Amino acid sequence: MSASKNTYNRVTTHSLLKMKAEGEKIAMLTAYDFTLAGLVDQAGIDVILVGDSASNVIAGHETTLPITLDQMIYHASAVIRGVKRALVVVDLPFGTYQADSKEALRSAIKIMKESGAHAVKLEGGFQERSSIERILQAGIPVMGHLGLTPQSIYKFGTYTVRAKKEAEAQQLIKDAKMLEEIGCFGLVLEKVPAHLAEKVASLVSIPVIGIGAGNGVDGQVLVLHDMLGMSKEFSPRFLRRYLDLHTEIIGAIQQYTKDVKKKDFPNESEQY
Repeated sequence: MSASKNTYNRVTTHSLLKMKAEGEKIAMLTAYDFTLAGLVDQAGIDVILVGDSASNVIAGHETTLPITLDQMIYHASAVIRGVKRALVVVDLPFGTYQADSKEALRSAIKIMKESGAHAVKLEGGFQERSSIERILQAGIPVMGHLGLTPQSIYKFGTYTVRAKKEAEAQQLIKDAKMLEEIGCFGLVLEKVPAHLAEKVASLVSIPVIGIGAGNGVDGQVLVLHDMLGMSKEFSPRFLRRYLDLHTEIIGAIQQYTKDVKKKDFPNESEQY
């Protein structure tokens, strides 16, 4: 499908359910600031994820673990101010929901109240059921996240593809069905075999958004800075670079530096 079936002035969780039911693919990207969020929104993206990947992309950390709840709220608030149409989902960062369901609810409420976000996302299946249920009971939409869960990187010790073995694949299916059953409006499947992701998408009525999970799911998500080619260090198989901003930006800055050095900038028309 090359174009949207419907025109949505404002994308909601209900819109996403309708898209899945009608076979319309869902486009999702990350954003972490006002300017880029506005551009992503104007381009017609359906969902913007304020991901804890800001820990890597913006702050330069090796993992997603160091980013705090207040930092996520800071980024989410900036994104919300730049968005008019897309549904904005915010990651609950590591350590803000795993301890108990009450803490999870407090974290989710803080994000919703202080950032103006539309939904939260958190990693995990059955082990996080009580936290997810408590958040949902408060009226806060929740998106799940299964497969490769970056907040558990030190547990797994690798970013390799998950659920290749039958036991883990069956558990992933059970987790996905559970997330649907308790009321999640959608879920992200990260780095799992394409055939498994397609099967999960066919077994649940909620949208399944893939990243490194093949094209048999209901939509796709990428990190904005990756798909724009702002870095050349991260090159997984699932990443398609739509621009080469790494080269373009360095070239522009080099030219600016040369122009300043040779007194070509500013010229007569660029002065008051």
